Amino acid sequence: MIVALYARVSTTKQAEKDLSIPDQLKQMRDWCSARQYSVAMEYIEPGASATDDRRPVFQQMIAEACATPPPFQAVIVHSLSRFFRDMIEFGLYERRLKKHGVIVLSMTQQTSDDPAGEMARRIFSLFDEYQSKENGKHTLRAMKENARQGYFNGSRTPYGFRAVELDIKGNKGRKKRLEVDTDEAAIVNRIFRLYLDGHRGTALGVKGICAHLNDQGVFMRGKRWRKTCLHEMLSNRLYLGEYTFNKMEAKSRRCKPESEWITVTVEPIIDTDLFTQVQQRLEIRSPAVTPPRVVSSPTLLTGLVKCGVCGATMTIATGKGGRYRYYKCTDRINDLRGGSSCTNGNVPMEKLDTLVLQAVAEQIFTPERVEGMLKDLQRNLKQSRSAHDEQLKKLKKELDDIKIQSDRLYEAVEKGLLPLDGTLHERVNKHKERRQEVLTEMAGLQRQKELPLAGLGIRRIRSFCSALKEKLLEKGSNFGKEYLKLLVTEICVDKIEVRLTGSYAALVGALTMSTKPDHFEMVPSFVSVWLPFADSNHGQGD
Repeated sequence: MIVALYARVSTTKQAEKDLSIPDQLKQMRDWCSARQYSVAMEYIEPGASATDDRRPVFQQMIAEACATPPPFQAVIVHSLSRFFRDMIEFGLYERRLKKHGVIVLSMTQQTSDDPAGEMARRIFSLFDEYQSKENGKHTLRAMKENARQGYFNGSRTPYGFRAVELDIKGNKGRKKRLEVDTDEAAIVNRIFRLYLDGHRGTALGVKGICAHLNDQGVFMRGKRWRKTCLHEMLSNRLYLGEYTFNKMEAKSRRCKPESEWITVTVEPIIDTDLFTQVQQRLEIRSPAVTPPRVVSSPTLLTGLVKCGVCGATMTIATGKGGRYRYYKCTDRINDLRGGSSCTNGNVPMEKLDTLVLQAVAEQIFTPERVEGMLKDLQRNLKQSRSAHDEQLKKLKKELDDIKIQSDRLYEAVEKGLLPLDGTLHERVNKHKERRQEVLTEMAGLQRQKELPLAGLGIRRIRSFCSALKEKLLEKGSNFGKEYLKLLVTEICVDKIEVRLTGSYAALVGALTMSTKPDHFEMVPSFVSVWLPFADSNHGQGD
């Protein structure tokens, strides 16, 4: 009989250090020789679990065995667990091979080719599956304890770190800890800065950063940067010093309940302020919050301009084969029957862009007007201070109540009064979500009280207005759109006027940031404080 040999170990480390595969092959060759079987093929799988069929060598063997005619009549394995550790999958693949005249034989678990032998193979396979799950359970328990003690469990080290062996003996070799890799950490910092500040005044998204780094030959451990891994890096709290173990299911890649996560403290690469600002920008640019066209569109007023008649968004429309470009009310565009109540006309794009930029640069953000805005803001803050203090007190009391309720829940679990089930997890998560909402609201109120108005003198205001005007009117620069998004929240256009609405707080943030020498070489960014007394600045248009 012509046969093929299949040898496998579960991990690449076993393949490199263990003698299992050579031993499997030697025993199978001797066994075949004693029975005068002719070995046609040898398939070696150096590091793949038998709990699923995601094994390239295994799939190659199955594909070649199912050819017509098959190149061999039997697949020889040392034990049935080498072929599969899942009873159902074992049966499916065994049946598939049988249809093509190929059988599976184990040299250590020999069975007859009748119903009794088939049942015996199912029992062997069931025990192999059970043993695999038990081994996995105990291995995970040991790895979780290892993580609780602050050690790294192996596998691929996260980018920006390296695994360092310690003089502490573990179950397999020496224990390891994560340490910062200075070269990779510098690239991580650069990526965070590029996302927040852009490059030479041009905003960069995840895709843009990937292209920028790849073009410069800065790769991720020899491979080109991809959007998915770079986005994960920007949102990963590992770079704040919080490495999370046991977060994902190994096979399904589904997220486990937070109660099963284990957080290991490591040396941070990114400071808290930078990480927070990047998360805020990620949230703002999320497709669920801001349409991608607003973020990536080169059009100046995309996402800002609204119809002054019906309130709908205005978008780009073209005429004469694309030679002319207009801002047009989407309510009129979407009204196919011509019954729209909106009577607003088309506005030439170039004309409106020029008008808005000139109004912002030469009429709105002049030293006199900015100084007046700051005085109004200071007066409004003074009038609302008592209301802010009262609101902060209420939020502080709610925060204390949430803590008391959470402590009571944990105490009830510890005493055995409450079961640790899904309902409890849901209640705990609700407390956490509300606590985060309260903290965010308190931070916003606190920032309003602490807006740095005292240091914004007339000299700084004049310097800021002069630099802003120069950058806004600079041709070919991306600053126009970036500063409009920062300082202007809405532009309403109708037949006779253009109305611009902005935020006092965003203005204060831009003025404060302008003290940095390279501020006007970076993409402007400021987390707006939504004030109840936000102002409207009016510029006339035709």
